[in-house]
Amino acid sequence: MDHLDELEYQSVFILREAFNKFENLAMLWSIGKDSTVLLWLARKAFFGHVPFPLVHIDTTYKIPSMIEYRDRLCHEWNLNLIVGMNKKQLESGITYPQGKATRVECCSTLKKDALRQVLDEHNFTGVIVGVRRDEEPTRAKERYFSPRDKNMEWNVEDQPPELWDQFKTDFEPGTHIRIHPLLHWTELNIWEYIERENVPVIPLYFAKNGRRYRSLGCACCTGSIASNATTVREIIEELRATKVPERSGRAQDQESEDAFEKLRRDGYM
Repeated sequence: MDHLDELEYQSVFILREAFNKFENLAMLWSIGKDSTVLLWLARKAFFGHVPFPLVHIDTTYKIPSMIEYRDRLCHEWNLNLIVGMNKKQLESGITYPQGKATRVECCSTLKKDALRQVLDEHNFTGVIVGVRRDEEPTRAKERYFSPRDKNMEWNVEDQPPELWDQFKTDFEPGTHIRIHPLLHWTELNIWEYIERENVPVIPLYFAKNGRRYRSLGCACCTGSIASNATTVREIIEELRATKVPERSGRAQDQESEDAFEKLRRDGYM
């Protein structure tokens, strides 16, 4: 097997293990490259069928083409999609940038709290998430099977050991589990896999007029980067040469040094 085969094999194993061990699973789909590769792997793991619903948290501030792409793929692949939205917070107007909320506060209410509402409504006990260790230092502390408490809070100092592909999957009743099948992938691996498998990704990742998006989020908090990469192969070559962090265009990460870790400890994706 080549390195992409090995990555795929490990991720498919984790997806099947999660489906076997945990009841009432859902998978978060942000519409970005990582969660779309995860969706592709789920379809492979279960022979073209995704046996659990997808959850997309809609802040209403997404770039419109992201929603168009989401709805098209759901139709083409016959996906069961649940859209979560913190309507009460949106109606209050206390968001960023219109209201008086900071970017981090806005993320907390429109993403974390909206996710909590979906989990409570549907009684999901486990959520599959497309995070990678190399994307951001806080995510490097994750486990493949990561327990949270009943409030979705993450105690980073109390995570089970995972050695030699031995995973802890038996947890106390009421434990909320996050499953991370892409933890061992890198950004470069993701794009190499997209190229090999011809995974359909949103065109925002490809350069137009010398700019492209490298990481996608809300329109008001996501900046583009200077780039001339208009194909997957050109993105791969660009990544091999760059030293710029992947999330450098995500403004909420810049508000405070530990902003993202605080969000993740409180239950953010």
